[in-house]
Amino acid sequence: MKLLKKNQVIIYVIAVMLMVAGYLNYTTRTADEAVQASSQVNETDEYANIGDARLVSSEAVEENTTNETNTTENQVAENTINTTNTSNSSNTNMATQETSAVTDDYFAKSKLERDTMYSQMLETYENVLNSSNALETQKQSATEEITKINNTKNSIMICENLLKTKGFENSVIFVNDESISVIIGAQELKEDEIAQIQNIISREMKADIENIHISTK
Repeated sequence: MKLLKKNQVIIYVIAVMLMVAGYLNYTTRTADEAVQASSQVNETDEYANIGDARLVSSEAVEENTTNETNTTENQVAENTINTTNTSNSSNTNMATQETSAVTDDYFAKSKLERDTMYSQMLETYENVLNSSNALETQKQSATEEITKINNTKNSIMICENLLKTKGFENSVIFVNDESISVIIGAQELKEDEIAQIQNIISREMKADIENIHISTK
């Protein structure tokens, strides 16, 4: 009977020890799993944070790149506009210079042709004066014409110089008997400018206002 009780006590002690060992083993394993799980969570958070940082960096680079691209495009556009404006300005200046050159050439050529005509007329009348076959009446008429031509040339020169002092840089005057044509280098003339031109021509060439014809070139 005593032996039975002793065996029961031993079995009980062994059972308790097994229970304690099992509990300790479970507790240790649970703690390890908790540590491992915590480590995995931390690692996951770390990767998540790294991923966010890369995304933000990528957006920043993209934003900077976009800003730089926009800045470059704006600079290129601005340079293009400036170049276009400069080109347009240069073309306008060139066109103005070409027009001015054509106008100057017209007046120079017209004066040359007019003066050449007067020179030829003077030469013709001088030949009459120097001709032994010419009648006295013819020589008298030639003398009068020479005087008239020289007076006309002088009056034209005075008028053109006076017009220049009044701001009309280019002008040419043609005389055909009593009719006088005045061509002015201008796009348009105001009424007071027309009156000023008429006064100069009328005074210096002894011409009536209705015989003075003014045009622009």
